[in-house]
Amino acid sequence: MLCRPVVIALAVAVFGVLAMLIVDHGPWTRLKVQTAEVAHHKTTGDAARAVGAKVTSSAPKSELEPTVPGPKPAEPANPAPP
Repeated sequence: MLCRPVVIALAVAVFGVLAMLIVDHGPWTRLKVQTAEVAHHKTTGDAARAVGAKVTSSAPKSELEPTVPGPKPAEPANPAPP
């Protein structure tokens, strides 16, 4: 007769294999058929333009960054007096 830990290990292994088979071959892994309209518009911008919406990009980020208060990382916090 098998020891209790061996039976538990076999049960866990069988459960794991069955779970992998269900996840890999379940109905949710099938490809979904798309209509021609959905397949034609690949991005949100394309779909918006198709119905006549105006698509604008966001404002560009400024190249100049504000100065950070405090010493720069290369400067010592308390310089030695001369």
